[in-house]
Amino acid sequence: MNLETSVGRMFLDRAARTPHREAFRYRDGTGWCSLTWAETERHVRRLAAGLIALGVRPEQRVAIVAGTRYEWIAADLAIMCAGAATTTVYPTTNGDGVAYILADSDSQVVFAEDAVQLAKLRAHRDSIPQVRNVVLLDGTAPDDDWVLGLAELEHRGDALLELDPSAVDDRVGAIAADRLATIIYTSGTTGVPKGVRLRHSGWAYQASAVASQGFLSADDLHFLWLPMAHAFGKVLLSLQLAVGFPTAVDGRVEHIVDNLADVRPTWMAAAPRIFEKAYARIVTTMEQQGGLRKRLFDWAFAVGTVVSRLRRDGGTPGPLLAARHRVADRLVLAKVRKRFGGRIRFLVSGSAALNTGIAEWFHAAGVLILEGYGLTETTAAATINRPDHFRFGTVGPPLPGTEVRIAEDGEVLIRGAGVMAGYHNLDKDTAGALDADGWLHTGDLGERDPDGLIRITGRKKELFKTSGGKYIAPSAIESRFIAICPYASQFFVHGDGRNYCTALVTLDADAVAGWARQRGKPDRDHASVVRLVTSYVDILNAELNRWETIKKFAVLDREFSVESGELTPSLKVRRKVVEDNNRATLDAFYTA
Repeated sequence: MNLETSVGRMFLDRAARTPHREAFRYRDGTGWCSLTWAETERHVRRLAAGLIALGVRPEQRVAIVAGTRYEWIAADLAIMCAGAATTTVYPTTNGDGVAYILADSDSQVVFAEDAVQLAKLRAHRDSIPQVRNVVLLDGTAPDDDWVLGLAELEHRGDALLELDPSAVDDRVGAIAADRLATIIYTSGTTGVPKGVRLRHSGWAYQASAVASQGFLSADDLHFLWLPMAHAFGKVLLSLQLAVGFPTAVDGRVEHIVDNLADVRPTWMAAAPRIFEKAYARIVTTMEQQGGLRKRLFDWAFAVGTVVSRLRRDGGTPGPLLAARHRVADRLVLAKVRKRFGGRIRFLVSGSAALNTGIAEWFHAAGVLILEGYGLTETTAAATINRPDHFRFGTVGPPLPGTEVRIAEDGEVLIRGAGVMAGYHNLDKDTAGALDADGWLHTGDLGERDPDGLIRITGRKKELFKTSGGKYIAPSAIESRFIAICPYASQFFVHGDGRNYCTALVTLDADAVAGWARQRGKPDRDHASVVRLVTSYVDILNAELNRWETIKKFAVLDREFSVESGELTPSLKVRRKVVEDNNRATLDAFYTA
């Protein structure tokens, strides 16, 4: 496992090894364009030289404020090849947030996606005096010295390379593995975001550790939609450099289903919410159709579930069960797989906990979801299940070279090459997270099963205690309800210091509309919707300990969103924001 390398060197080595193989596909209008590694290298060299021509020095920060797209990847690789460090910024970040991150990171140049992102920068230009240039990815750059178009940056790179052909190679050759590669600002469920300083060696370790497991090859086809501003999305690029598979890129979440049908990838990574929504859409559609189709669907999944459990226990179906399974697969299960393109070998889930019931449902359909676990502070993955060694409900064993220890209070501690260098400009916070022996204190609670697989049981800061002294892990209850109720979008459990638990429920508008149409009711008939949710809360409560049961709930008229501040860009719930936004409703649960 070679950690004495840089991301720039990994990229140039990959292009040299497989120059004529496909590297990337990206949307161009209604179709897809393809680039080889050699073509990508030529583009990246021009951009990297352009950054050097702008005066970007080694380890200086260059920010990217854009959604997931090929140009994001090209910009990041160019920053790496210029010897600089990438500051990642979610495009949904408001102007004040963007200005804070750019100022705190001391970013000198910014890649901005479009006029919307440029407007944020212009509005806060006085707060970011260190930003020398903005490079606009889309649209025509205005006629001033501050903003360049992408083509202008390439032309400046061409001019530099004509004078100094080795400029980029010299920068890459001078990058030490322990140098700063990336600052990723944690979206954070509370407080101001913190910049996590990640080294080149951390990305190289991640790529080597996952690639060494042998379940990916250059013949795989990856579909990428995850935010590249998040460590989970960013690590997939390092993995691609190590393995050499092509990646089709389109970050527009609303186009995932259509893109999967077009691209027909062999694997994809996603946050649990994507799998939850796919599960809910399929199940509610079948419920709305009812009749013979619904009975056939239920029968097929019952057969698929038996076969799934048998195979996970190391067995094989007998002749009669195998015959039934072939029929179930042909009539129902294969159609579920086709929604993901029909060629998926496995899916990867990360960023938040995946409900075991949903993982089992997908496996019954012949779709394996491998759950992993990591943090921005561990350069993404620390543990992951493998296709030949997995257990639902766990996040798998640690990656080779990563140590995981469970502290006396249940906190998960991690040590290894992927652990961050520290928080940017926050020495006190760094000292609080990294102890003298190099262990990262994650803030997550977990346990190790007899086979060495890690199970995450909750978040220390989210754990609350009722007035009766009982501890509650709300996320475990929330994910269980989402698996039970296909109409739910979010389920928020509350009860810190109270004498019982309550909940806020948001619903999937399309699913509820379909349910209402089938029954001839308005989809906003509140009384009917409450009765629907009550039936699922009753099912949930039957599975919980008495002190965990939900005594009261309210159905909200909107979903939590990134725009409202209630979700992070990686779709994690900001609990304090949800509580503050719904304080009157929550307090009313305990006054009646």
